Amino acid sequence: MLLPMTNSVDINQAVKEAEELLANDASASPALKASVKMLLIVVKMLSDRLGLNSLNSNKPPASDPNREKRPQTKSNKPRGGQPGHPGKNLEPVEDPDKVCFIKLDRRTLPKGTYTDGGYESRQVFDIRISRSVTEYRAQVLIDESGRRFVADFPQKVTRSTQYGASVKANAVYMSIFQLIPYERVETHFSELFDTPISAGSVYNFNLEAFERLALFEQTAKAVLRQEKTLHVDETSINVNGSRLWLHNASSASWTLIAPHAKRGNEAVEEMDILPHYKGVLVHDHWKPYYRYTMCLHALCNAHHQRELTRAFEQDGQEWARKMALLLQQINTAVKQSDGRLTEEECRNWRRQYRSLLKKAELECPPPEINKSQQKKRGRLARSKSRNLLERLQKYEQDVLRFMENPEAPYTNNQGERDIRMAKVQQKISGCFRSMAGAEIFCRIRSYLSTCRKHGVGVGEALESLFSGEWPEFLQKKMTTLKISAE
Repeated sequence: MLLPMTNSVDINQAVKEAEELLANDASASPALKASVKMLLIVVKMLSDRLGLNSLNSNKPPASDPNREKRPQTKSNKPRGGQPGHPGKNLEPVEDPDKVCFIKLDRRTLPKGTYTDGGYESRQVFDIRISRSVTEYRAQVLIDESGRRFVADFPQKVTRSTQYGASVKANAVYMSIFQLIPYERVETHFSELFDTPISAGSVYNFNLEAFERLALFEQTAKAVLRQEKTLHVDETSINVNGSRLWLHNASSASWTLIAPHAKRGNEAVEEMDILPHYKGVLVHDHWKPYYRYTMCLHALCNAHHQRELTRAFEQDGQEWARKMALLLQQINTAVKQSDGRLTEEECRNWRRQYRSLLKKAELECPPPEINKSQQKKRGRLARSKSRNLLERLQKYEQDVLRFMENPEAPYTNNQGERDIRMAKVQQKISGCFRSMAGAEIFCRIRSYLSTCRKHGVGVGEALESLFSGEWPEFLQKKMTTLKISAE
């Protein structure tokens, strides 16, 4: 939704009037004019920055100053689950772990003869958190010559004492999925499980999971190359004080995120997915993605909505407000048509789209070239609103692809959701301590995200991993793609 300007003073109009007065003042010296122009630029920049919020930029809603809470509209429906809603009530089990029989005190009953009428039952669900130690005792036989023969221990039992799969799974779950610092994981195991575990052990568990998941990463890349729709995104991360980049490629069923020192094509090439991709690539108009021409491109209109809102609120561009409403109307029409419009409907919407952009040329014209600028090389600097307008003109097919191609979504929200937890991790920890730590985090999060998309719980996924087994969906995919450890 587009919001009108809330300031009592129109900064854009005030700056424009000041510039006109300055230009018409013959008594002002060149030095004074240059100084005033610089001050006006600073005022405009500060005004624009203060006017940014979650509706007209990439800032999160939590950063909005004095954000208003929308009152909830009253409904005639009763509270709680509605008819047809699948409930999640606590259901009794047929084989309780413990049964307590409660006998009736016959002294409290009236005198008479009674027969046994069975019982009524109630169940209390609780959790027992305790350490479980399994000791393997291998039989030893000694022959008449004194030679000792020892039974083979299970293949996974290699030391006199070691941690089991559930311990490792729980530690990785807490540190990677719940983003709990190593020291607090150490305290958790010590106080609740009476199990000594060090921060170094937690790191080693994460490293072991990372190494075990090499086959998963290989499989994920092979699958994502074949997906009909692929969401890609990138974001900055802090690694020991240095700015690095985290790249994401995901679909509705698979996720793969990976860190890299570079943001550009070198990182994308190393990820080795887009060079082979031929489906619909959904992104936020980051130019390096357009290097890949075997696929169809679809631009995120949620980003366009925010940029159009900013253009209206801060630059006073009326065409931007109308374009935002038009895109919303087209999206509503697509949803009502089960994801795809007819050719006639597409032509009608395109006609309105182009007509609006043609009128926008009058309201937001390109910059004029003066004599001093004619000698400069390169493209003339444009305002943010003008850049947005030219993008909507040049990439019309990619902006509106969601109208006619069911594989092209309206937004890139899937990609943004899959990459979001890396930003949450940074808010908690501040940074990754090393590139190796970032790589471990990304590969494990990719695996857990993919498992959840297939209905496999995080705990189950991690215990299977440390037990040397793969979830069923992943094993089937590896078999189909003929991917193995060999």
